[in-house]
This record gives sequence, structure tokens and C-alpha cells, in this order.
Amino acid sequence: MNTPKTGKTLMVQGTTSDAGKSTLVTALCRWLTRQGVRTVPFKPQNMALNSAVTADGGEIGRAQAVQAQACHLEPHTDMNPVLLKPNSDTGAQVIIHGRAVTTMNAVAYHDYKAIAMKAVLASHQRLSEQWPVVMVEGAGSPAEINLRAGDIANMGFAEAVDCPVLLVADINRGGVFAHLVGTLELLSPSEQARVKGFVINRFRGDIALLQPGLDWLEQRTGKPVVGVLPYVMDLHLEAEDGLDQRQTDKAEQVLNVVVPVLPRISNHTDFDPLRLHPQVNLQFVGPGQPIPAADLIILPGSKSVRSDLTYLRNNGWDTAISRHLRYGGKVLGICGGLQMLGEALHDPLGLEGAAGSSPGLGLLAMSTVLEQEKQLRNVRGHLTLEDADVSGYEIHAGVTTGPALESPLVQLSDGRCDGARSADGQVLGTYLHGLFENPASSSALLRWAGLQNVQTVDYHALRERDIERLADLVEKHLDGPLLRELCGLEPA
Repeated sequence: MNTPKTGKTLMVQGTTSDAGKSTLVTALCRWLTRQGVRTVPFKPQNMALNSAVTADGGEIGRAQAVQAQACHLEPHTDMNPVLLKPNSDTGAQVIIHGRAVTTMNAVAYHDYKAIAMKAVLASHQRLSEQWPVVMVEGAGSPAEINLRAGDIANMGFAEAVDCPVLLVADINRGGVFAHLVGTLELLSPSEQARVKGFVINRFRGDIALLQPGLDWLEQRTGKPVVGVLPYVMDLHLEAEDGLDQRQTDKAEQVLNVVVPVLPRISNHTDFDPLRLHPQVNLQFVGPGQPIPAADLIILPGSKSVRSDLTYLRNNGWDTAISRHLRYGGKVLGICGGLQMLGEALHDPLGLEGAAGSSPGLGLLAMSTVLEQEKQLRNVRGHLTLEDADVSGYEIHAGVTTGPALESPLVQLSDGRCDGARSADGQVLGTYLHGLFENPASSSALLRWAGLQNVQTVDYHALRERDIERLADLVEKHLDGPLLRELCGLEPA
């Protein structure tokens, strides 16, 4: 029996969440791709409410979609075979190979991981047969003792496929040497041997002041420091989960946009292009905070629409939205936000919690029924505003009907219509994520919201620029020969 030829796998694990795993994998993907090395990203298991639609019609974490861009590839479900989308503090929707298969609590999922591991290894095998290098991102930390049994996200996967591991830590948090040494100490001997080096992320200052610590770390562990990446203030990559509230420098005349932060907010990366727009002041409003005066309020996507709508009302934001409209403001609902704008939300199957119905905000004459089958599409078309080109993606279980849809916001190239426009033009809704990534549709929506002389911003070009910057950082600050060796490549 002939064993199929497989590519080399290198895995990046972190001492903590948000240590820089996604960023480092993205950087390494582009660094290798620039050298002509065919590379593919992979994350065995992801837990995130930010997701992307793949070329094969499935759903994966957005971080892997960005990493695919770094490799000049279309996203594919094999790049993230297991995606968990939390819909409560203890439960999540389980997505295997891009498709939702069940919803379960954390205890039940612990027993399910053996099944999920089969999907992980099948995807990895397919990728490794097609690409010379598989660049893998871990999840959280390998030293989370309560999660080690049956692990499929970190060392459990690394041991199963017998791959080397880089361990990354964020020095900006403080305690970086304790993080690295402590994590290593909590691993088994075979896992410790698997760690081939350390990367320290987000360092500020003179590297000479850090050198004694680096020397001690190498002497203490017998493992090399592959490099130290600097802290970069204005680097913008789509966050896997946490809200990124950084803003670019703004012009004097700006459009004020407010987004209420719901407990199960999903695909908040929709707002990254607005954060980066020089004429938009984007504010996220949290629990207990009043909605300030604004030109535009955007209701975001949600993984639990009915419960998030209750939360919105409990914070008094429904009253603030009504007042905002009375004073001539504009409201846009995206995906779950679109569903909230209607007259009613029905969940007869209990897909997002207890079965039942909830009244909507009543701003558009329509209602939504949540159905078992999720709709996943990458789409193109044009806005009925200014006939502007638009592209985006749909990820929703709801089916919306009603007379409001007779005045759609989007005419899709497949012949369907999407969304709705109110008769007075103050309220818009759509199922499309990514509206603001397209320069034409973004500019049209900003003009509708009241911004004059809109500057065109190409979000895709900004993301591409920052991916290139990451590759430059790898080239300058990390040990290239060692990285190539760990990837099974000849010296450059």
C-alpha cells in the first residue's frame, strides 16, 4: 500500500487567547507565499461568532478567510473543519465541515470531540495532500488543564499529526516569561519536545533591554527564541472575536455612527471598514450606556436574535431608536438586525433558545421565521440606492416575508432581491454582511446616511496592505532559516 505524499505541517499555539496566533499565522502564510511556497491555512477548531462563507458553500471562522487571502486562496471549509458559535454562556451551535449539525452544551461537546476529531483529521489529510505547507493555528492555550482530555484544538491535534509547534506570547500583557515557561511546564514531555521555539509578540522599546530575558529563556528551556515582533499601533486585521474599537484619524466633518453591542453580536467585522474610514466616527454602545446623538444607528447581526432583542429593550435602546428616527436619523439593520426591524420573530423549533415568538421593533412591515436550514451564500448585485455595485455574504437561518420586501435594498445578480427600504427612506435592512467592504456600496450608504463629499476607501486594499506589512515583520524580525527548516523547506 502506497502512503500518499503529504506536505509539512507547522502549528502556532499561544500562551493565552489573543496572544497573536491569528496574526502570526497570517504573517507566515504571506511570507511563505511571497517566496513561492504553496501554503494553506488550517485551524482544527474555532470558537467565534465572526464567520465567512466559503467557495464550497460552507461556513468557517473569519480569521481563516483572512489567512486564505494571505495565501492567495479562496476560503474552503477544510481550512476550519470545526466551528463553534456560542448562543448562550454554556451552549453553542456546532458546525462541521461548514454545516451546522447540532447545538449542545459544553459538557455534551466534551464527549462529542472524538467525532469532531475525525472531521479535523480528514480535512487536514486532504489539505496536506494538496499543499506543501499546512500552517496551523491553535485555539486558546494548550495549558488549559480542564480542556486537555480529548483535545482537538492544540496539542491533541499536534500529537495526532506529529507536527512541530511554535509558542507565541504577548509581552504587552506583562509576565511574558512566566507565560512561556509556565505553559511549557504544564505540557507532557512529548508535547514539550514538540515545541521548537518561541515568538514574543507586541514588544515596545529597545530590544537590547529585553536581551537578558531572552538569553535566560533560551538557557532555562533549551529552546530558541525565533524572534520578537514589534508592537504595531495601526495594524488592522479582522478580529476573531473581540470588538476592535480603534479608530483612524478622522476629518473635521464626520458621520456619527452608533452600533449597540448585543450579547450575541455576530460578524461585527462588518464595521471594520467604518472604523477605518476617515469620515466616520464609529461608536459601540455597551450595556447601561445611552445611545448618543448620531446620524446612523446600525443594528448588527446576532446569534440569538430574540434574546438580543429583549436585551436591546431592557437597555431602553428601542426608545432611543424611535427618538432617533423622529429627529430624522437613519437606521440600518444587518442580518439579525434586519429581523429585529420587522413586526415579529418566530422560532417554532427553538433553534436559538426556547421555542416561541417575540414582537419586533415594527419599523418594517415584515416578519421572520427561523428555520433549521441555514442559508450560506457569497453574493453580488447592486444597491437600489444609486444603483451601486455591492458584494457580500449571507449567513442566516431566518426566512423573512412581508410587504416591506416589495421595496428591496439589494437586487442580486442571481435574480433574487434582498432586504427592504421604508417608505420614508429612513430605515434600511439587509441580510448581506460585508456591505461596507465594497467602495461603491459603502459610499452610497454613507451618502444615504447624510455624509457629503464621501471619500472612497478600498477596504480590501487596506487589508492587503496590512497582510504585506505582517510578512515584512516576519522577514525582518524572525529567524527565516529556522522557520523554513520547520516547514520542511530547503534554505532560501
